[in-house]
Amino acid sequence: MSAHPPILSVVVPCFNEEEVLPETARRLDELFHRLIDEGMVDPQSRVYFVDDGSRDLTWSLIGGLHRGNPRFGGIKLSRNRGHQNALLAGLLSVPGDMVLSIDADLQDDLTAIERMLQAAAGGADIVFGVRSDRSSDTFFKRMTAQGYYSLIGKLGVEIVSNHADFRLMSRRAIEALRDYNETNLFLRALIIQLGFATAIVTYERSERFAGTSKYPLRKMLSLAVQGVTSFSIQPLRAITWLGLAVSIVSFLLGIWALLSALTLGSTVSGWASTVIPIYMICGVQMLCLGIIGEYIGKIYIETKRRPRFHIEAALGGAEVYAGGRLDLADKPLTRVES
Repeated sequence: MSAHPPILSVVVPCFNEEEVLPETARRLDELFHRLIDEGMVDPQSRVYFVDDGSRDLTWSLIGGLHRGNPRFGGIKLSRNRGHQNALLAGLLSVPGDMVLSIDADLQDDLTAIERMLQAAAGGADIVFGVRSDRSSDTFFKRMTAQGYYSLIGKLGVEIVSNHADFRLMSRRAIEALRDYNETNLFLRALIIQLGFATAIVTYERSERFAGTSKYPLRKMLSLAVQGVTSFSIQPLRAITWLGLAVSIVSFLLGIWALLSALTLGSTVSGWASTVIPIYMICGVQMLCLGIIGEYIGKIYIETKRRPRFHIEAALGGAEVYAGGRLDLADKPLTRVES
């Protein structure tokens, strides 16, 4: 390692994580002791828990951790803004030469962080933590995840398969990320757009240590739609091809009806030949309107340019950037925008 190891900041988004937070803090503290002893990170390195509007004792626990150990800091959002916004708030607010993001549930392998730091020392600005297998997932989640990665790739979205939000980023990459101002966030694809040198570190993912998953099926589906509609216009193009296909089928049905009348001397009786095409066309139209509406809704939200989050308080040297750089070390805030 170099004579001057990097200052590492670890960002941990939290939403109702009181059950797992003490153990997460303990394991991260042990990791930092080891990394500092090995000269891999600077002793000024810190862990920042981002409270995404939790309704339990998460923020109280973060405050207690900070008072008991200056290695722990915290950022409190004024309300729940979702995992991606909470993660972004942490990434854009903490100091450090390197910033690592990891979930609080201890499913990601902390021992992989050492290899991620080694990859960064080798020249990578972004190091992706990638699951080597999905054996800890249910059959349904495993199959749907594989299908999603396959689909999103075919739609032209560049993404790292089996990578969530366990990644290490250099300060240069973080500052580049600050230039992306969209409200509809899908960081897994957005960070690849930065274009800096990347590396992959594989690891085995464990079961959740405690608590319940914060990504039920509804939220997973929402994130999946977000990923597709934020980075691909292929669904809109598919509407054109679908409309063309329906027009061709309708045209062929018209020819068939005409030939039947000329050759057989009669048309096909019954309602099916009339009603079924009408229902089919109406269904296709509603599907197309839904897809178009999804994109128009995103345009509507983006044009409002509303803040992605508000930070209510910060502990341990975290900062907020609101048009400029504001030092918030241990100071409560009121409606600071970012």
